Amino acid sequence: MDKIIITDLEATGIIGVKHPERDNPQTIFVNVVLYADLSQTGETDSSTNLINYSTLSKVILAEVASSQFYTVEALATHLAKKILDQFAVRKVKIKVEKPKVVSHTQRVGVQITRTRKDFEH
Repeated sequence: MDKIIITDLEATGIIGVKHPERDNPQTIFVNVVLYADLSQTGETDSSTNLINYSTLSKVILAEVASSQFYTVEALATHLAKKILDQFAVRKVKIKVEKPKVVSHTQRVGVQITRTRKDFEH
């Protein structure tokens, strides 16, 4: 399956369980892999069925900025659902990381993979 990849999208939002993490927005890195059939766009070089990277990035940035989740797990799940709802993709893999919040690390976070089926209830 084909992939669209966005690496190290630097977003800003409030996330964390305790203060001072919840007092001010902080940097949050988001990495996304969208799984979709890109063959028609590749064969025709037409933007008709194209997933616009800029639009996708703006959706993610807006969602992170407006959310106030306690956990990166919840933010990643929220982003996965939003992307699956708005874009023609089969599956999404999302990694959400917070930099320099744990001693001796560059970043900590989670990576999840979801399909539409995961959100059917």
